[in-house]
Amino acid sequence: MPHMTKNTVAQPPSIYEISAWILTAFALYFIVKLSLLPALLSGLLVYELVHILTPYIARSFPSKQPGNLSKLWAVGILVITIVSLLVLAGIGLGTFLRSDSGSVTVLLAKMAQIIEDSRRILPSWLLEHLPADAMTFKEQAALWLRVHADELQVVGKEAGRAMAHIILGMVIGGILALRDVVAMDDFKPFARALVGRTSLLSDAFRRIVFAQMRIAAINTTFTAIYLLAVLPLMGIHLPLVKTMIAITFIVGLIPVVGNLVSNTVIVIVSLSQSLSVAIGSLVYLIIIHKFEYFLNARIVGTQIRANAWELLIAMMVMEAAFGLVGIVAAPIYYAYIKAELRERNLV
Repeated sequence: MPHMTKNTVAQPPSIYEISAWILTAFALYFIVKLSLLPALLSGLLVYELVHILTPYIARSFPSKQPGNLSKLWAVGILVITIVSLLVLAGIGLGTFLRSDSGSVTVLLAKMAQIIEDSRRILPSWLLEHLPADAMTFKEQAALWLRVHADELQVVGKEAGRAMAHIILGMVIGGILALRDVVAMDDFKPFARALVGRTSLLSDAFRRIVFAQMRIAAINTTFTAIYLLAVLPLMGIHLPLVKTMIAITFIVGLIPVVGNLVSNTVIVIVSLSQSLSVAIGSLVYLIIIHKFEYFLNARIVGTQIRANAWELLIAMMVMEAAFGLVGIVAAPIYYAYIKAELRERNLV
């Protein structure tokens, strides 16, 4: 579908385009409903990474003939390398977060103990919103995990299922990227309309996810500087620093909400030193995120032409409809919907 300018009058959609929209809407709904979002995201990630790196390989294989097997082999090796590195990175991260030095369980237990030990130095108005003791905190955390176990899909037998979906998604994404190397078929009208929808979804994924990765990396860098350099220079050494840095990057991939989670963890752990250190951490993080707010608006807003409040509304609606998985899907789905509207010159 040709790109339309502001002055272009949108042509009435064909029956093929309408059918493709309906089919895409059903597909996106059932992807979330059937817990296939990890497969979709991992497949799109591999697909986009291959497309980003392929031009560098293409320079060595200038032939445009579909029978260019050398280029096909080169891209195939690239697909295998990317999938292998992503799988190894996932295994490494999972191993670290389950280890004694990086365990999330240890971090939660430490936070519970810090809250209990800090009750005598915290103001009364704040104590009203905190658990009565460490045991209550652990019970509430355990209850929350049980209620949201199906949505989190990271505990028990669901972990293996989610990992299988992720690996299969990577393989499918790699196969689709590899297929683009050879000559494409002459699509029929309905197939062409579907390809247009998938292209817009892929583009929306690239824009929102890679933009959020840059933001998460910047946020993690500033947080690491604070935890590994600023505080130690002041003679303050917080426990589980590596775990907090890892969590900051992981949850930072979720717009807005991720920062709230990582900030809460850091401030609570800072209480293990003193109330003044916790306040100092809070002030530092607020200053960082004030800067990041404008950076976020510049990066994400420029990429998908959306304000922070638009993403928050989309995330709130998707969370109400699908739970935690809806928060992850919301920015990508919203970016895709907006791309469709721009394609028809409606926004």
